[in-house]
Amino acid sequence: MTNRKLGIRLKNTEKILLAAEQVFAERGFAGAAMQEIAQLVDLPKSNLHYYFKTKEELYRAVLFNLLEVWKQDALCFELYDDPRVVLTTYIRAKMNHSRTRPHGSKVWASEVMQNAPILGEKLREALYDWAKLKEAKIREWVDSKRILPVAPDYLLYLIWASTQHYADFNYQIALLNDDQALSDLQFEHAVQTVTGVVLRGIGLDA
Repeated sequence: MTNRKLGIRLKNTEKILLAAEQVFAERGFAGAAMQEIAQLVDLPKSNLHYYFKTKEELYRAVLFNLLEVWKQDALCFELYDDPRVVLTTYIRAKMNHSRTRPHGSKVWASEVMQNAPILGEKLREALYDWAKLKEAKIREWVDSKRILPVAPDYLLYLIWASTQHYADFNYQIALLNDDQALSDLQFEHAVQTVTGVVLRGIGLDA
């Protein structure tokens, strides 16, 4: 495959995944149609099947692509050692993706709330060891008294819940904001608020 063809394939795959996020979020897995996804990316349905043979294959790709994005957000756990830097960076990255890719978060939440009927054991394989490594880093901070004692898993759950809320419940947030999506300034205030609450809760200055 030439570089040009590879570039086209990668670009089309990205467009398909983003469109599929939206359709799966709005329709659910059962209600989503490959035809609708194809129309969103302006491709014939037959071309869509060239990239993803079945709806289930596309659905899995959407979720694993999202997981890879979230893993990239968490690279700060490996790049830095200062807990303030790590958590500030991680929370901002998670919040930004909640704003730019809310549909993906909703698809993920729906799958997990139904006990992962499509992903099944593959979810455990993809998530378990990764999460345990992040917990180990937090435990190191606790053991070295760099942060107040905290259960590492519960701290991660708190961060995930507070950041993904802005994706999963964006309609409710807009409703309570006089039917307006958060402005850039409001969203920055939200990021600063979530970050400050988390950091102060473990004994760090925001």
